[in-house]
Amino acid sequence: MNASLTADPSSVSPSAGRLLAGRVALVTGGASGIGRAACLSFAREGAAVCVADRDLDGAKATVAAIQAELGEALAIQADVASEEQVRGMLDQVTRHYGRVDCCFNNAGIGTLETHSRGKSLADVEFGDWQRMLAVNLSGVFLCLKYELKLMGQKGGSIVNTASIAGLTALPNSAAYVASKHGVVGLTRSAAIEYGHLGIRVNAVCPGHIATPLLGASDPEKERLLWSQNPMGRYGTAEEIAELAVWLSSDRASFINGAALTADGGRLAGR
Repeated sequence: MNASLTADPSSVSPSAGRLLAGRVALVTGGASGIGRAACLSFAREGAAVCVADRDLDGAKATVAAIQAELGEALAIQADVASEEQVRGMLDQVTRHYGRVDCCFNNAGIGTLETHSRGKSLADVEFGDWQRMLAVNLSGVFLCLKYELKLMGQKGGSIVNTASIAGLTALPNSAAYVASKHGVVGLTRSAAIEYGHLGIRVNAVCPGHIATPLLGASDPEKERLLWSQNPMGRYGTAEEIAELAVWLSSDRASFINGAALTADGGRLAGR
């Protein structure tokens, strides 16, 4: 079930009392991991959700999961590293719902996708460096550029996925660390430039989360990571999703330009 061009998203399903009742949300990287969990959480809080991802089949699967719970959603294929596709993504949102109220710029890649896992800076290939920044940093810039234009003076909330790697250095992860530090910087810059229009821009900084970005399970690596975390476990995609939803709601109405960690306390002692 899809809303018509003139439909009010709040009329699609009963949503009174939910945090995002009647709002339109856009989530990039919505086919899996944190993105899929966020799409479901946004929908459960009453939003009509635009699920964007390079993987259209995965995006459609997320939409199907939302619709199975009587939510409203739209699948959009888009690579955030392409300005043309990002512009087209926002055009589709506009054509279908007429506006966007909250955006979760979550799409990103890690060291596995760029063949840089475990490599020191001098051993990282330039092409892998460029790919990391194209998706993780330029992708967020492009999304912000067109989301901010669409929100205009109507106001809204934008949440970017950074990482604890955006707040501290991690060994053998120079490209990833640089990209996520850039996301935090973009977030803060947008917050001070657009706050007067009622647009809040924040970042979530997850620690190690149990998603496909971690790669195959390695018991020895898990023990090491858990030993560095006061809570002794990975976080879950759902825990990050709930933070993104809260930041997008009116309950976070005075939070702007923040980079909020969700890492089980790993950075608390630094």
